[in-house]
Amino acid sequence: MFSLVILRRTRVSPHTLTSPFIFHTKSLTHTSSSCVQSTVKQVCSLVCDSYEDHRTNSRFSLLHLHVDPNSLTQDQVVTVVASLASDAGSVVAHSFFRWVIASSKFRHFTRLYIACAESFIGNRNFEMAHDVLQCMVKSFAEIGRLKEAVEMVIEMHNQGLVPSTKTLNWVVRIVVEMGLVAYAENVFDEMCARGVQPNCVSYRVMVVGCCRMGNILEVDKWLSAMIERGFVVESGTFTLVVREFCEKGFVTRALWYFRRLSEMGLRPNLINFTCMIDGLCKRGSVRQAFEMLEEMVGKGWKPNVYTHTALINGLCKKGWTEKAFRLFLKLVRSENHKPNVFTYTAMISGYCRDGKMNRAEMLLSRMKEQGLAPNTNTYTTLVDGHCKAGNIERAYDLMNVMNEEGFSPNVCTYNAVVDGLCKKGRVQEAYNVLKSGFRNGLEADKVTYTILISEHCKRVEIKQALVLFNKMVKSGIQPDMHSYTTLIAVFCREKRMKESEKFFEEALRFGLVPTNHTYTSMICGYCREGNLSLAFKFFHRMSGHGCVPDSITYGALISGLYKQSKLDEALGLYDAMIEKGLTPCEVTRVTLAHEYCKIGDSCSAMIVLERLEKKHWIQTVNTLVRKLSSEQKVGMAALFFHKLLDLDPHVNRVTVAAFMTACYESSNYALVSDLSSRIYKENHLAIKVTK
Repeated sequence: MFSLVILRRTRVSPHTLTSPFIFHTKSLTHTSSSCVQSTVKQVCSLVCDSYEDHRTNSRFSLLHLHVDPNSLTQDQVVTVVASLASDAGSVVAHSFFRWVIASSKFRHFTRLYIACAESFIGNRNFEMAHDVLQCMVKSFAEIGRLKEAVEMVIEMHNQGLVPSTKTLNWVVRIVVEMGLVAYAENVFDEMCARGVQPNCVSYRVMVVGCCRMGNILEVDKWLSAMIERGFVVESGTFTLVVREFCEKGFVTRALWYFRRLSEMGLRPNLINFTCMIDGLCKRGSVRQAFEMLEEMVGKGWKPNVYTHTALINGLCKKGWTEKAFRLFLKLVRSENHKPNVFTYTAMISGYCRDGKMNRAEMLLSRMKEQGLAPNTNTYTTLVDGHCKAGNIERAYDLMNVMNEEGFSPNVCTYNAVVDGLCKKGRVQEAYNVLKSGFRNGLEADKVTYTILISEHCKRVEIKQALVLFNKMVKSGIQPDMHSYTTLIAVFCREKRMKESEKFFEEALRFGLVPTNHTYTSMICGYCREGNLSLAFKFFHRMSGHGCVPDSITYGALISGLYKQSKLDEALGLYDAMIEKGLTPCEVTRVTLAHEYCKIGDSCSAMIVLERLEKKHWIQTVNTLVRKLSSEQKVGMAALFFHKLLDLDPHVNRVTVAAFMTACYESSNYALVSDLSSRIYKENHLAIKVTK
């Protein structure tokens, strides 16, 4: 509910036309009462005469009224409005109101709006009363008094103004345009409670407002409510919603609305289809995007250059660059739709991802030959490609070309160079490049800070990483979960779990959602400390944030368990991991089997390995044999070696050499003889089969 502003006022009587002090406020001039009365009568007369002179016009105007509004006092304009509403009617009074609020002196004069609205309510002209309130909301929003105006609109309903859907929509739209979506929802609910019946425009305003704020959950709520009430979603709103859902990664939900609204009678147009195809491609669902293309063509829409560009971009991101290029050539040969700068940039990006920089450069030249000017994104894509390929000098050349062609590299361009330099170990040079950019007006963004923080964390330069993190916060940039996870991971590696916990909890307070990497880092850290209780606590918390443990997460816990000689628990967790379809990493497989071998339990070691796929089994046993051989446990090594030969007669020479060396060193010549004999037989049999 709203805390309403109670205004002290005396309602203007329609018959009191000559009282200049009806609101008990001193006149701003020092003229006598009779002079004030005379001015009011004169203005009323002029307004009425002007109306009579122009009443045949389709729209009455006071543009030619020979009165300077600034010569009137606030009391006088209020009295004139009331007098005109009483004697000349609402139309004349409304025209005078519109004329007088054009002056800055009266545009934000509260009593004028109230008096005018009350006069129209008294005349039962509710439409004009609502127009006055709409003007008030718009005017007051300009000077930061929006909420005050909204409260007065609601107060007018208490004064007898019939609720209006049009006014609701007007108020909500202005509130939403100011970015106050939560307040708009309160206004919506309050006015509905007062009898306003929202229409499709009401819901559309809320949907569009939430879209522009990027609040997908609110968009979903309002759009669902709109559909439930049977309101038709027009094409423009539909396109906006689909684009917003796709950009935020909610492609499945966007597709659901696409189907649902189609069932309700909305015929998707070319823009709607293209937007949906683009969303599917960005998600990586390229096959589904081509199915959508077939559906679009089947409904009579021909794909344009934007449709093709979305598909080319999707194919390139999947690594299907040659398929993308065939589609690109189709556009080149087309008579109607030629590739534009975005199409070329998408294709260049694909070749950059593949490391085919010569082809990317060739496309840049071809693009210029076609009269298309590369934009900042085109050059940034090439700069990034060359940096990833390790060709920093060519990246510098391209940045110089950008300057020569009249547009400066942006922060994304600099980020690409900084990232490339950091990966090459040239961190100081990266800082020098940034300093050069700062001199040209560049401002570091979240990506810039994250690249540098990550590099310092890799080098375990925690102090420098924290300095950058704090600088990012002070500059008004809110770190994302990736930034927090980078710091959490380095503290965990250094067994500084208190600092890790601090950053983890801070991220939660800011509403950030921990990722699988965040949780795994914390779990690994606790396992390194030997604090298994906290490690398992975080393991069980993962599902609460939608995170699913992977093989690294399980591997960390298994490692922690067998380090504390809890082999049976480690084996139970190992089995649970395999049940979930996860493949244990080689370190986990070998180490767990080796731990059982250390206590002479070769049967349990075999159980660890028996559920592995053949490829992983062979790889693990080869490593295990070498490890056992290095520890002079040749008897157990021989056991696993013979099992290995049962499954794979192709002997690993490194494994054989390690085993035989261990046997000779421990004087176990019989084991060498047995193994050599078997290997000879296996190879001889293999030769016969081949013949």
